Amino acid sequence: MQQTQDLSASRLSNAWAELQAHARDDQPLDADAYRLAFADPEFLLRRETRGIRMQLEMLKPELIQHEQGIQSTVVVFGSARFPAPETANTSMMAAQANLAKISADSNHAEALHDAQDALKMAERHLRNAYYYDQARLFARLVAAHSQPLPHDKQLFICTGGGPGIMEAANRGAHELGAPTVGLNIVLPHEQSGNKYITPSLNFKFHYFALRKMHFMMRAKALVAFPGGFGTLDELFEVITLVQTGKAKPLPIVLFGSDYWKRLVNFDLLIEEGAISPQDLNLFHYVDEPQDAWDIIRKFYAL
Repeated sequence: MQQTQDLSASRLSNAWAELQAHARDDQPLDADAYRLAFADPEFLLRRETRGIRMQLEMLKPELIQHEQGIQSTVVVFGSARFPAPETANTSMMAAQANLAKISADSNHAEALHDAQDALKMAERHLRNAYYYDQARLFARLVAAHSQPLPHDKQLFICTGGGPGIMEAANRGAHELGAPTVGLNIVLPHEQSGNKYITPSLNFKFHYFALRKMHFMMRAKALVAFPGGFGTLDELFEVITLVQTGKAKPLPIVLFGSDYWKRLVNFDLLIEEGAISPQDLNLFHYVDEPQDAWDIIRKFYAL
């Protein structure tokens, strides 16, 4: 008996069957002119098809987030190198024990020097773990606010998907049962999304430009914790977009006033005429998670 057809059903050919067969049978996948273009990895990875790849990288996270109701996000930037407090404490105890052991033997001067360096690094990690904890607490505030609201009124934590501060923010929201977004990037030293990202919202990018565009597309606020080149790149792109009117005004919060004021001398930019005095109103310094959240709440009258 003939089955009833769904009018909305797609009639695309199963173009992936051949690729799956090659993978299953451990066969090399050679270039093939007869293969369907959209199922031809060799073709899609050519230099000439870069524009198509960029379009796909734009479209895939857009469609998936739309399908899952992710409309508004609070983006959290920060160092991938700042560990969780529990990790930092473990490293500190190990470094202290190793130094004490080596110090008892005066015949290992080089090893003693290395152990002292390891202790200094452990001390730095322990100091910076403070920011991990603060990012985690901030994300919990956002998630707690959103939980009782209708889905279209909720704010979702979005990060770069990696370790450190990014993990901390995803973790804080995850601990309250909130979905969290991760926009990871392929790097020379491969990293994967941290374990606190909602699996269906864990995206991987090749192009930094497309990744940064996705940060902004749903962002209702940006909170930048201390970080390095990547954090600075993302932060100043957002400030520039808002300054030039390419993006709507939104709260831009720099967490850790001492860190940011030591890192960037904004007063020098004003003195040299590189920016206008009112440009300093584009962002705010805070040192407490509640203060960061209060700035966002005030901006949107939440």
